[in-house]
Amino acid sequence: MIDTTVFQNKTAVYYTLGCKLNFSETSTIGKILREAGVRTARKGEKADICVVNTCSVTEMADKKCRQAIHRLVKQHPGAFVVVTGCYAQLKPGDVAKIKGVDVVLGAEQKGDLLQYLGDLHKHEEGEAFTTTTKDIRSFSPSCSRGDRTRFFLKVQDGCDYFCSYCTIPFARGRSRNGTIASMVEQAEQAAAEGGKEIVLTGVNIGDFGKTSGETFFDLVKALDQVEGIERYRISSIEPNLLTDEIIEFVSRSRRFMPHFHIPLQSGCDEVLKLMRRRYDTALFASKIKKIKEVMPDAFIGVDVIVGTRGETEAYFEQAYQFISGLDVTQLHVFSYSERPGTQALKIDYVVSPEEKHQRSQRLLALSDEKTQAFYARHIGQTMEVLMEKSKAGTPMHGFTANYIRVEVENDESLDNQMINVRLGEFNEEMTALKGTILMNDEV
Repeated sequence: MIDTTVFQNKTAVYYTLGCKLNFSETSTIGKILREAGVRTARKGEKADICVVNTCSVTEMADKKCRQAIHRLVKQHPGAFVVVTGCYAQLKPGDVAKIKGVDVVLGAEQKGDLLQYLGDLHKHEEGEAFTTTTKDIRSFSPSCSRGDRTRFFLKVQDGCDYFCSYCTIPFARGRSRNGTIASMVEQAEQAAAEGGKEIVLTGVNIGDFGKTSGETFFDLVKALDQVEGIERYRISSIEPNLLTDEIIEFVSRSRRFMPHFHIPLQSGCDEVLKLMRRRYDTALFASKIKKIKEVMPDAFIGVDVIVGTRGETEAYFEQAYQFISGLDVTQLHVFSYSERPGTQALKIDYVVSPEEKHQRSQRLLALSDEKTQAFYARHIGQTMEVLMEKSKAGTPMHGFTANYIRVEVENDESLDNQMINVRLGEFNEEMTALKGTILMNDEV
């Protein structure tokens, strides 16, 4: 039993880098500390505890983690500093040597954070507590409140895919998950707390069921029955795991939104082979075609990596043409970053930083074209928007079912409310459509 008296009236700050899954897990760490008596530090207040949840998807991510740690140590002198997350798991020794760091927790330890805090006295040197990747077994549940409107439900962790460019399986361990019953219980709790929307998060969520003998489709069907949740969004799912039955179910569901995020990574089959991805462009194109057949207005986001080893100029052009012909809405473009210990380092052809930048800019321009064309098709339509709180003096925004960002005049009473809005023209930044709120008798 942990003596929590030392934590009473202590304050903490949290800093998260990386993916939605990290933000979800930081929220759970915050909840653990709150239940032990720790409150979140107010703006400008010096904290007693600093928690940094790190990312390591690229070398730049590692650098940002180090910068964040240095900054927090300076801003909160004397605070007990805890570092966890993917960078902490992959480079625990390096992180422990950073001045001011007290404890480094790996993937298996972060859920038991309290037992590593001791009496909160600073350590002369940082201590690292990690488990080797093959021995990471635990699944730490998390259903975090991103804001009053949206919750992030962690349904799965780890990955068994070992793509040639990726360190995530080493940082997160093998694929594992909680049970459907536990996910439903967390969704019901989110509804009880006023949540209207849940985003399903994980490392490879389509792989759900490895440790419970269930399937992701079973999970989707069970969550669809939870009363009180208006909307679910599937955050990211591998194309080979996005089955036709899932697509068809979403098309019929009232709660699962016509919104998909599907990693492509390259539109060239030769590069996909070098990446050790588990599909080809024909399969990917068939998934997009299937979605659009049953949900013509579905929003489809796509991850693409540019400049990976082996991506010649001809291969990139092939990829660009393929992506250009896809009926997708938005591209999330990443420049390839070399990661120690990955198989990609054995590939000879190296793309220069300048060429990576040029390729990235071309794809980002293509993304803007596709997104704006998608938005433009909906101008003049009346759609239901879930409104989100915004800063005073700025337009209030929310999203349609198919993830079109809509701006309306600020009205705090609309926070977390579903309202009918007539979609108008683009805002000045071309990042949202201006909306006119309709009364019930105008719909």
